[in-house]
Parts: sequence; C-alpha cells; structure tokens
Amino acid sequence: MTITDDLQKLLDILPQDLRQVLESHPKRDSLVEVVLDLGRRPEARFPNQAEYLSEVPVTQEQIDDCIQRVGIFGGDNRAGIEQTLHRISAIRNRTGKIIGLTCRVGRAIFGTIGMIRDLVETGKSILMLGRPGVGKTTALREIARVLADDLHKRVVIIDTSNEIAGDGDVAHPAIGRARRMQVAHPNQQHQVMIEAVENHMPEVIIIDEIGTELEALAARTIAERGVQLVGTAHGNQIENLIKNPTLADLVGGIQAVTLGDDEARRRGSQKTVLERKAPPTFEIAVEMLERQRWTVHESVADTVDNLLRGRQPTPQTRTVDDQGKIGVTRQLAVVNGRSGQLATVEESFPPARPSNGWRSSGQMVALPQLPVERVTGRSEFDRLLDESFNYSESIDFDAATRQPGPNGEDLPLHIYPYGVSRHQLEQVISVLTLPVVLTKDIDSADAILALRSHVKNHAKLRQMAKARHVPIHMIKSSTIPQITRGLRRLLNMDDPEMADDLELQLFLHNGSDDEMDALEEARLAVEQIVIPKGQPVELLPRSPQVRKMQHELVEHYRLKSHSFGEEPNRRLRIYPA
Repeated sequence: MTITDDLQKLLDILPQDLRQVLESHPKRDSLVEVVLDLGRRPEARFPNQAEYLSEVPVTQEQIDDCIQRVGIFGGDNRAGIEQTLHRISAIRNRTGKIIGLTCRVGRAIFGTIGMIRDLVETGKSILMLGRPGVGKTTALREIARVLADDLHKRVVIIDTSNEIAGDGDVAHPAIGRARRMQVAHPNQQHQVMIEAVENHMPEVIIIDEIGTELEALAARTIAERGVQLVGTAHGNQIENLIKNPTLADLVGGIQAVTLGDDEARRRGSQKTVLERKAPPTFEIAVEMLERQRWTVHESVADTVDNLLRGRQPTPQTRTVDDQGKIGVTRQLAVVNGRSGQLATVEESFPPARPSNGWRSSGQMVALPQLPVERVTGRSEFDRLLDESFNYSESIDFDAATRQPGPNGEDLPLHIYPYGVSRHQLEQVISVLTLPVVLTKDIDSADAILALRSHVKNHAKLRQMAKARHVPIHMIKSSTIPQITRGLRRLLNMDDPEMADDLELQLFLHNGSDDEMDALEEARLAVEQIVIPKGQPVELLPRSPQVRKMQHELVEHYRLKSHSFGEEPNRRLRIYPA
C-alpha cells in the first residue's frame, strides 16, 4: 500500500512547542489526531494509545493562533487545510466562541480496497458501515479513484465537509479523475445529490455519511435512476440500520404485515410479523470491523429477510495479511435459540422409515446405522436440517397413489431440494409435466437434488442421506438448464437432441413476442448451423434480459456463448463444441 498524508502541513498550524515534540516523535507516521482543549493538557492520539504533549494547559491564545492558520469553519464546525485531507473540528461554548480543537490527520492510502475490488467492479451499489476511525472515508476516496481511473467511469463525489477530496477549490489528487461537488451547508446535502444526477450525468455517485431521512430518500431516487451508489451511513452493522427508522429505507424499509392463519401456521410465527418493504437502495453492504477485516453481505435483501425471520445471516469475512494476501471465509452462525450464545448439542439421527421406491429397487445397498455423534454448536445449516426432519406434511405421500416407473421406482418421484431454487424447480416440473413432487420432509424423499457447492462443504447432509438410503444428485448451478438436466437424470430420461416448444417456454420471463423471437433465433442458429456445420454464429442485438435467456438456452445445448459489442448493439456469439 502507498500512503500520502502531507503531515507537515497539519503540524505547521500547531503551537511551536507542540510541533517540535511531534516532529521528533517516534510514532509520528501513525498519528491519528491532536486534541487541544482550553485549560487541559494537549493530547496526541495514536491507534492504540494516547499521550500528553506538554504539562502546560492549553491557553485561549494558542487556540486562536491555530484558528488563524486554518480555513473558515463551516456550518458543520469543520475546517481544512487547502490541498490536504486533514480536518480540524471545533468545539464552541454557548456564545459560539471556539474553546477546543480536534486536528485529525487525513491520509490517502492507495490499495485499501483490494478486499472488495471485485464487488466495486460489478456496478452494484455498495454501503460501507463501521465505527468512527475505522477507515470508511479513506476507502471511499480509493473507490472513487479506482472507478474513475481504472474503470473509466464518470464519478461525482458529494463532498459535504471537504473530507473526501480535501479543502480548497482544487480537489486532492487522491481521487484521480473523479469530480467533486462541494456542499454549502450540511442540510443541503440531499439537494446536491439530486443536482449531481440531473446536471452532470454521472455513472457513479459517492456520498459520505448518509444521516437523514431526506438523504436516504435522495439515495433511493438516485439508485432507481440506474446510477451506482457508493456511500457510508451512521451505523456499525446492518442490524443498526434496521432498527433506525430514519435510515431503514437504505436496506429496503421495514413494515408490519398480518399473515393469514395458514401462512402463520406454516411459518410457525405470530400473525403479525415484520417484513422488508421494498428492494434495498444498496445491494451490497460492507461492515468494516477493523482496518484489515471486513464483513461482506453480498445480498442485503437476503440478509435483512433472514434477520427479520430470526435467522442469522451467513456473510463473507474478508481479511488481508501483511503480505497483501486476501483471505475469504464464510461465517456460519452458531446460536442457541435467540440468545446468540454458543451451545453444545448432542444429536442423533432418527430411525429411517421403511424403504420404498428407489430404496427397495435394488440399486443401493443398505449401510450400517451411524453412531451417535457429539457436535459442538449448531450452525444455521444444522437448524434448517433439523426443521426438515421434524416437518410433517399435510399429505401422507406413502398413502398417495403411486405408479411404478420404468426402473422400478414409484412415481411420482418425491424430491427434497437443497440449495436449489424452488420456484425454478416448480417451473420446470410444471412446463415439462414431469412426474415429480417436491417435499420438505427428507424422510419421505426418494432423492435429494442439491447444489454441488453446498454438498461438498456439509458432511452432515451426506451422513443423513446415507442413514436414510437416499441418493444425492448434484447440479453445478441453480439454472433452468442444470435443473432440467438433473431432473431428467433422476427420471432416467434421455436429453433430447433438439429443444421443443415446451422447453423454450422454460427460458421465457414474461412471454413477450420479442423474447420468443430471440429464443427461436438462437435455437435455429444452434440446430441448423453451429451443431451440424461446426461454425460460430452471431445473433441480432438484444436487451440484457433477453441475452440472458439466450445464454441459458445455449447452455441447455451444452455449448458456449459470449456477449460482445457496446450497448445498444451488444449481441451474442455462439461457439461450436
């Protein structure tokens, strides 16, 4: 990392005796701030300690002398030093006279966002949270530079206190090619946010310290206009924003909803529950726990929904070591009820139910009963599994009419999905009229359809499946082609060489003529040129949503495709196998 701080310019505004002490101080390069309070000893603060610079209390003459050397204090009682990132904040008495100063060192640190650079490049809006002094503003400054210089985007910074781009009319070079709009008074910040979008055509807006309801509303307006937002808010974690009625709109807003009797019974909750009101303004949230350890919520919507339902989210934790190597780990919540405390739980598997279907078809050999296993803690994964074991369906599947299939299995086939989109599963089953029923009870399941990434990291699911003699069929991703292929494999059905009209319906979103024409174009290109002649084909330009459907259709044929060109002429190119 490269650090620039212009520290000498800050020291030059201090009284001479204090300046000399700091200039020769061994920890000078890690100085955080200098505090001057009338009638108290001057204090220098470092990351992990503070020490007095003199035994003589600060006088009013010293404070006045410092004030003359800095710029004008604005409505937020902050001033700066031109062409630097330093911030001098004032404490006033009841008559408005300045009797205390906090001189905070501002540093431009290049390379601070290596942990989340992949998220910045996605174009999604990002919210940075964390306690004061953890480096939120420094990260914003670096994000602005990367977006403007490396990704060549039009970036506008709303710099309310001149803290991001420094004091003075010329912005600090740490923000690169990004432009800076100053705010005359903090109360006008939301107006300048809207003005930036209307007047300066930005692709990205960067805003520090969203703290009022008007600013939260302006942020939502900007996000709905398709502009990427990167900002910070007053809060340490997402839970703080959910409980803050002023800023709750940043994460979608919270409303009370009254459930019907059946839905409340199904959820096992009260009839009045809290739910998210709208899509979040910021799609990604980053909790800055420490300077080198950040927690990333890749989907704020999912995190908020889980918290409102009493579940613990499973965010990423990203760290960086002294060599600059980034480590990414996934948190698995370990809780006991609502207390949030670690628990020691003794678990055993309930006895398997009588075999039927695939279990009695001779395709599998019974395995010995697993011994009782003692585990420490309960992860969210374990809790969800236990819920599914104890779940009692309203329909007795064993009593339902089931017909023998071609390989001895009972139809319809009962499948327990894990990590796979239930909505997409139901869509495939409905459109292709497959003899498949989805179940939430693993005991009544004939097979488990799961994402490969989920099964690989969770040995308990594999143990449960072995104890009940239930086969696990894995797919790479929760997409329509992968789900269709997985269900066909479960039913021992051959994949058709050509897609019929029914399968084209799977890839439609709203069923418009434009979507149908685009899918038919892709199908004919694959079946008449790419497969028989082995030649690549370029399709007509389409919208992003329609191109996504074409990509899924090409994947259905197990071929590769790539989008190229600039909007609005961006189009698909399909390659032979």
